[in-house]
Amino acid sequence: MISVLPVTHLVAAIPIAAGPINVNPNDNGLPGIAALRTIVGAVMTVGLILSVLALIVAAVVWAFGSHSANPHLATRGKTGVLIACGAAIITGGAVAFINFFWNVGQGI
Repeated sequence: MISVLPVTHLVAAIPIAAGPINVNPNDNGLPGIAALRTIVGAVMTVGLILSVLALIVAAVVWAFGSHSANPHLATRGKTGVLIACGAAIITGGAVAFINFFWNVGQGI
């Protein structure tokens, strides 16, 4: 016959932390953090440059579609302009977005 302990005995066996847990990000936890920051900064720069390039190409497509009486091409150009602007906003504001949500998470 199998003996089953009541749930109260199992809960009593779980150790409870003595105090609040406080963990913060640090710069010296792993080697290569400085190099990783440099890489992320370079990727952000490339993303912004590609957003500007996409904006220029989409604006040219929009202009060509408008002047050649091609509404499909003009619509694609407008969509490309909006997407390029959105990509630039997300790339440029990535650090601010992450910091905002980090602070929201710290308040929970």
